[in-house]
Amino acid sequence: MSARATIEEVAATAGVSRSTVSRVVNGSTAVSPEALKAVQAAIAELNYVPNRAARSLASRQTNAIALIVPEDTTRFFGDPFFAAIVAGITGALAGSDYILNLLIASDDPGDKMAGFVRNGGVDGALIVSHHTHDDYIDTIADAVPTVFGGRPIRARESDYVVDVDNFAGARTATQHLIDTGRTRIATVTGPLTMLAAGDRLQAFRAALADAGLEPFAVEEGDYFEAGGAEAARRILAAGTPDAIFVASDLMARGVITALRRAGLRVPDDVAVVGYDDSSVALTTDPLLTTVRQPMYKQGETMAAVLLSRLAGQEPPKVTILPTELVVRDSA
Repeated sequence: MSARATIEEVAATAGVSRSTVSRVVNGSTAVSPEALKAVQAAIAELNYVPNRAARSLASRQTNAIALIVPEDTTRFFGDPFFAAIVAGITGALAGSDYILNLLIASDDPGDKMAGFVRNGGVDGALIVSHHTHDDYIDTIADAVPTVFGGRPIRARESDYVVDVDNFAGARTATQHLIDTGRTRIATVTGPLTMLAAGDRLQAFRAALADAGLEPFAVEEGDYFEAGGAEAARRILAAGTPDAIFVASDLMARGVITALRRAGLRVPDDVAVVGYDDSSVALTTDPLLTTVRQPMYKQGETMAAVLLSRLAGQEPPKVTILPTELVVRDSA
């Protein structure tokens, strides 16, 4: 065949994406040995020789990955969850040619982020902590290979997702409270614009229903410590529960503070279970019983899945990581 073969023809012959051929042509190491061999064979078979213009077009690879966080900076820098996720991502990227760009939505509706990604600012994206109103993440997922940390709101067959088993974790936490004899059990949820918060609430209700119990109270929180304290005050305004399952460690610390200020003892009067097993769990008094979710592993796995996609491989579409109850002194 003539030297006029196109990069698309090489990709089709090799059975890989155009971007994978581009990476091989430009000497990137972010290509699997299998994909490299297939592309090299296709180049030889088609006698493909990139001209200067085509090579310029193919070299739009940035060797950068975006971590997109649709939250404000206060929550991002104040919640240990994000620090663990970032640590896991950077750990996975350490052996690659890719660098991490952090994009925090703050007050931006996402237009700048989506524009940056669409205009070739990065080769791929990781998205965590998204809400029902974050429509722009679909635009990003359509523009570059993307991996979601947590199920996307509008799930599609093409999505790649790394999540933790939020339902199992919350059910285990609630069951622990039931097993220790608590019957007036309340919960402080995360923002119900997030699927993870909804999953934890659903599991809480299911565990109570199986035990023949009704929720003592359900109050929505915001994953902030102050929000947890305020939710606890709303619960106490309606009566005194004997246990509270709280959807994050930060909020649980706020709940414990509010209970103490109301003259209640933890766990004697009110048992408290959190969620995350972050560093916060070791700063409460008493030490917090909580659900350990593998935050570092989630970030690491998200990055590994994206690197695999960028290398022309086909990683699993959905990865669910297990949770574990860590029993300390608060319940």
